[in-house]
Amino acid sequence: MDKLTGMKVFVSVAKAGSFVSGAREMSISRAMATKHISQLESYLGARLLNRTTRSLSLTDVGAAYLKRCRTVLSEIEEMEGAVTQLHTEARGKLKISSPPVIGALYIAPAVAEFLQRHNKLSVNLVMSSHIGDLVGEGIDIAITFGGLDDTNHIAKKVASSSLLVCGSPSYFKEHGKPLVPEDLENHSCLVNWAIPPRNKWSFKGLEGEKEIKVDGRMEANAADPIRIAAKKGLGLVMLPEYIVSRDIEKGHLQVVLDDYAMAPVDIHAVYPHRKYLSAKVRAFLTFLEEWLRTQTAARE
Repeated sequence: MDKLTGMKVFVSVAKAGSFVSGAREMSISRAMATKHISQLESYLGARLLNRTTRSLSLTDVGAAYLKRCRTVLSEIEEMEGAVTQLHTEARGKLKISSPPVIGALYIAPAVAEFLQRHNKLSVNLVMSSHIGDLVGEGIDIAITFGGLDDTNHIAKKVASSSLLVCGSPSYFKEHGKPLVPEDLENHSCLVNWAIPPRNKWSFKGLEGEKEIKVDGRMEANAADPIRIAAKKGLGLVMLPEYIVSRDIEKGHLQVVLDDYAMAPVDIHAVYPHRKYLSAKVRAFLTFLEEWLRTQTAARE
């Protein structure tokens, strides 16, 4: 039995929660996935999965073995990365996750151009607002905002974006424009609570720094829902420039309080903490940083 393949199949099936989905991820048949795991259980002398006609779950032994498998497979990938580092050609599959809005507006076009330059690479782009378990989900790079608390990951700053307060012309026609940050207390402020601190917007002016508590008719843990709501005239938003720049250019949104400075939001590429980076990861990190810099310069 190929124990390494068996471990990979087991991890894939356990992550997917079904033999069908796990097998599909591995590009093998359900029968072959079942055979690999049965052989693995026979070799170990222990049941790893509880199987019924409707569900699949880990046994206690299976949960402990899954954790070890992920560690072993990660170490093997790191060893392979040490060899890969000896050549500069990027190849294989690169799995990237990104928040939906920046993913659609920037990361997807960047990936398309990157693939044009590297014909031996393929990319699996996942739109998600959360970093998740990079190792467990096989994600090579996750695009995210702000800092990083997990010491098992490395965060590389690839860009930054100014925060802007804006609203629709229809909203301003009905409610007027705020002239100073304190005016926001009398406005509907749509909050993206994925950008901390929640329900507080900070400004810096001639009088110093101000933190305004805001509230409104809608909150979300992602930018796009409140951006759409703002365009419909439901309130004001404070969002990174890259998210609202096109709406501003088209006249759907108008900037207010631009005499006040707001701290920019840093955009990071996050990847597992490893001694060696594969050529495909290094190549994309270098490309993405330069590509985003070019896009920022083009807007200016």
